[in-house]
Amino acid sequence: MLPSTLNRSKAGRCLPVLLAALIFAGCSTQAPDQSATLLQGETTAGSAYYLQQMQQSADDSKTNWQLLAIRSLLKEGKPQQAVALYNQLPQQLNDAQAREQQLLVPEVKLAQKDFNAASALLEKIDPSTLDKSQQSRYYQAVIDASQGRPSLALLRAYIAQEPLLKGDAHQKNIDGTWQVLSQFSPEQMNSLVINADENTLQGWLDLQHVWSDNRNDPNMLKAGIQDWQTRYPNNPGSKTLPTQLVNVQNFKPASTGKIALLLPLNGQAAVFGRAIEQGFEAAKNNGVAPVAAVQSAAQPVDPNAQQQAASPQEQPQQQEPQAPADPNAAVSPASASVSDLTDQKAQAATPQTTTPAAQPDVQTVPSVAASPTAEIKIYDTSSQPLSQVLAQAQQDGATLVVGPLLKNNVDQLASTNSPLNILALNQPENVQNRPNICYFALSPEDEARDAADHIWRQNHRNPLMLIPANALGDRVAKAFATEWQKLGGNLVLQQKFGSISDLKRGINSGSGIALTGTPVNTPSNTPPGVTIGGLTIPAAPTDAQITAGSSGNVDAVYIIATSEEVALIKPMIAMRTGSRGSAQLYASSRSSQGVNGPDYRLEMEGLQFSEIPMLSGGNPQLMQQALSSVNNDYSLARLYAMGVDAWTLASHFSQIRQVQGYQVNGNTGQLTANQDCVINRKLNWLQFNQGQIVPVS
Repeated sequence: MLPSTLNRSKAGRCLPVLLAALIFAGCSTQAPDQSATLLQGETTAGSAYYLQQMQQSADDSKTNWQLLAIRSLLKEGKPQQAVALYNQLPQQLNDAQAREQQLLVPEVKLAQKDFNAASALLEKIDPSTLDKSQQSRYYQAVIDASQGRPSLALLRAYIAQEPLLKGDAHQKNIDGTWQVLSQFSPEQMNSLVINADENTLQGWLDLQHVWSDNRNDPNMLKAGIQDWQTRYPNNPGSKTLPTQLVNVQNFKPASTGKIALLLPLNGQAAVFGRAIEQGFEAAKNNGVAPVAAVQSAAQPVDPNAQQQAASPQEQPQQQEPQAPADPNAAVSPASASVSDLTDQKAQAATPQTTTPAAQPDVQTVPSVAASPTAEIKIYDTSSQPLSQVLAQAQQDGATLVVGPLLKNNVDQLASTNSPLNILALNQPENVQNRPNICYFALSPEDEARDAADHIWRQNHRNPLMLIPANALGDRVAKAFATEWQKLGGNLVLQQKFGSISDLKRGINSGSGIALTGTPVNTPSNTPPGVTIGGLTIPAAPTDAQITAGSSGNVDAVYIIATSEEVALIKPMIAMRTGSRGSAQLYASSRSSQGVNGPDYRLEMEGLQFSEIPMLSGGNPQLMQQALSSVNNDYSLARLYAMGVDAWTLASHFSQIRQVQGYQVNGNTGQLTANQDCVINRKLNWLQFNQGQIVPVS
């Protein structure tokens, strides 16, 4: 019994010692601080977790968690909170923390949309001093700071980042590389100079040439890609093709044997539907030719040559189109919204004859029948709901739908489940990427974006927009300014004008038009307001916005006005700046209505304006046919040309939908589709020069 009692007694005395040992053992095996390791990887947790860890830590560990929290806040789109936390960082940082801080600064600037500052900061960082995760972030920051503007530096950033990525991020890198290549013009591609050891970059450039040479022939393009993969087996694009080229390899032509044309045939928008129908039928029945080959940009136009071919006496008496009740109901020509189109009386004037502006070499897609037996059936969208029209077209065996035209009908497409391929003749406010839908519209916003690109390419950097004081002016200004900032520009100024009577009073008073204005607000330059009790108070203007309107450095003026308004606006500008003002003047096709008599052409000296190829000399035969059909109404003639191009696009719907970058040299412009299959147009630019109209070189 004693041994047993002794043993129990010893066990009792040893219990506290064992417990203490276990406690100490637990302390010694507690998980070590992971913040230093996490700092070299991705932020996989939310900012709340990192902030909690920061509050429970001290010294270097606390700083590590703080840096992780800043990164996470930026990732969550909370730049203000990230900046506030960044400002609380301690002065003394170890080497790893200092490298992280250095990379965070440009990332903060990017979150604040200060791209120029971010680029300057990134140039001071040596990526070789960073770990792999930080290098990937560094190159992504370089990519983001470029804002998508194509350059060799951007291509090199994508190529350097590619080996550091996996999964979806890797495919995104490949697609981004290809997108940059696709944005280079032929002239830019030919002028690129790379280093002899840049084999990966050379492979990408060669692939772009394969694409450019064969993009309008899917079979040739497939063969070209396979040959390229054989020549560049180690190129990352050879192992993981860009999504766009994968779509090319999977290309399947769609049937266009029976086309349903959806247009308003009755009511106030019927005049627009009729113009498009005429163009569509003409292209289908006659195989209307595409725009003519580019002529010399130095060749002037004889302003009297066309008068003999189509004098007003030879044209039918002109009729004024009916005005639609809803100004947003129908698609608008590039020159005006529907309300502006119908408020402007059609002018039975001599059509202008011009030579098309020089364009890059493209493969032209002729406007020919989709098949020898192609059948067209027209459906009236003004008589029944769109869903019923689509169902009827499907029941009738249609394989492709062209239309609808009215904006409210196009908005309804998002809620339809039609399996038919659809080429809509208008564009909704918010485009949804649907695999069976493309959008083709002659919108003033589209023309404004083209103007921004044209003015930027002419090396002007401080534009002013003169716009009508109405909804059209606001829409165009926003589209121009948004595109301008995508190109890398800063603020765009706007100045609004009133009626013809207001302009004439300005002429008579000698007040003129000063080249000043107020900034156009876009999402990227409008700071968020403060919401109190459901009421949002706009933020105070920035210093740049306050001084921009009076800076006096405007070097380009884009005018959205009719020919009559431009005839008043141009001399009013000269009143304030002198006849030899330094700012280049531009106008939209809204100013081009064929009213270009000798006096007018001399008064417009130096003014550049945009116009669709058909009305700028690219297709004289079709131009005469169109103007004759619409009684010399230039606005309706643009819709006629739209109908012609709609036939061409319908005949090649599969290529447009599936092969991004597919290009048509159309009568309404050079036509390409973006990733959502919204058809973009590049217009011709012309200039008044010593009483003649010549292409802009």
